[in-house]
Amino acid sequence: MLPRSAFRRLPMPPPAPPSRHAIRLRVNGTPHELEVESWTALLDLLRDHLDLTGTKKGCDHGQCGACTVLVDGVRVLSCLSLAVMHDGREVTTVEGLAHGDQLHPLQEAFMQHDAFQCGYCTPGQLCSAVGLASEGHAKSLDDVRELMSGNLCRCGAYAQIAQAVAQVVLGPGPHASEVARSAWIAGTTVNARGARAGEEPA
Repeated sequence: MLPRSAFRRLPMPPPAPPSRHAIRLRVNGTPHELEVESWTALLDLLRDHLDLTGTKKGCDHGQCGACTVLVDGVRVLSCLSLAVMHDGREVTTVEGLAHGDQLHPLQEAFMQHDAFQCGYCTPGQLCSAVGLASEGHAKSLDDVRELMSGNLCRCGAYAQIAQAVAQVVLGPGPHASEVARSAWIAGTTVNARGARAGEEPA
């Protein structure tokens, strides 16, 4: 048997550098050309590469909505979306909603209705509300509440947020909730509709 000293340990080759991809984005009206790793989330690109820190990192699992931005006008959870997927797209963050000193109507409405407390969720709430308004599906306060349900507010300012969004999407309020008036248990819209129909809630 050969002694261990007879075996030479071959040097390991240096690790290959991570591959980077060139992408072009137009963010809040400004064109950008960047190189990013394939795993870079859109959220991290905005915050770490472009210093647009208005978009917040909350749960980092797509469950809280704090990272919501608009991509070509559509609501996107930027923590779950890879930057390389949006090459050539138009991205709008909360920093791009106002025009100079002129606030977006939803920003004005949030101030009028005191629709924030700590403010951490507000950028995502505003971007989500802008996307909701352009979708055109909300016809009542209950629709607004349902379509904004993916954006969580740890401070519990949901009533003010819903009224602020409804003011812009539906017109001057105050707006009333049919579900909240009719349901005899706390629960989802589906349970409340069942309660109105005389069904036993699930």
